[in-house]
Amino acid sequence: METRHRPGTAGTSGTPGTSGTPPRARAPLQAFRLDHEPRHPRAAVLLLHGGRADGLTAPSRLNLPDRRMRPFGRAVRRQLPGDVVLIGSVRYRFRGWNGRAAHPVEDARRALDTLAGLVPDAPVVLVGHSMGGRAALAAAAHPAVAGVVALAPWCPPGEPVAHLSGRSLVLLHDERDTVTSAALTWEFARRAAAAGARVGTVAMPYGGHTMLRGARAWHRLAVDATAAVLTGAPLCLAGAAAGDDGDPAGRGFRQDPHRLP
Repeated sequence: METRHRPGTAGTSGTPGTSGTPPRARAPLQAFRLDHEPRHPRAAVLLLHGGRADGLTAPSRLNLPDRRMRPFGRAVRRQLPGDVVLIGSVRYRFRGWNGRAAHPVEDARRALDTLAGLVPDAPVVLVGHSMGGRAALAAAAHPAVAGVVALAPWCPPGEPVAHLSGRSLVLLHDERDTVTSAALTWEFARRAAAAGARVGTVAMPYGGHTMLRGARAWHRLAVDATAAVLTGAPLCLAGAAAGDDGDPAGRGFRQDPHRLP
């Protein structure tokens, strides 16, 4: 991977693991965790946290990458009106991507199957960070998926994009990220757009890989992007500007209030 570190080497994402043979006698794990279920859901958001390039151990009980994604779910619930968005998370069997096995993608597909049973015909937005962003983009061919919001995603050169035709994608990245490459994210976005995806990108002015500095801006822009995917609003996301308060204002996202279909 053409980054200075592997996904998950800094902050809340952990450190690289090592590959090996998966345990043979691991009990089946429910891939989907329900975080919030409104009375009358009309859409869903599925969160995918970061991880490691390689790692065949299970995520820890503390699981800091998962905890980093929870504020995004709370922001969706708080900022989108009407309490009509179901929120869930993908539960990974392993910490790592693990080469061709691509374990997080399989877990995401299983979670999407479960989610589709809970809210049939509801559009789903995948919101993924780092390795979770890569998994979200890879799993976006699932028929339930309307689009992806990828946060500092891991986008190695040559990742497939043909399956993204007709999907809406918003990719946010701080170009000073030292874990995953923003340049590779922008290249992925260009190829996805050429393949027929509806694509918007945001160059975040800060946040690095962990998205801790300026966290509220990351949360807000992710919600705005989610709303744009669900509503079909224009993805006028050429960049993000810093306001007087140092908080990125984001171009083309603001819809007040967000009106879901």
